[in-house]
Amino acid sequence: MSTDSQKFKTVATFNERVQAEMCVTMLAENGIPAGVFGADSSYPSLGYAKGIEVKVNESDYELAMSILAAADKAE
Repeated sequence: MSTDSQKFKTVATFNERVQAEMCVTMLAENGIPAGVFGADSSYPSLGYAKGIEVKVNESDYELAMSILAAADKAE
């Protein structure tokens, strides 16, 4: 993910890092670079109050949301 002039948008929020990583993998398989944010607590047993966010470049937001919606319907 480029950080120079790109803005990021959150496409999903999870309570567990594994779920966030699975989301990132699914997006990457569809050509959308994504990253996990907010999972760096030194105390994982306390949980993540704000959740673990998956973010994409602003320009990929609409397509990412469509892919996630389609995957959600398929479950």
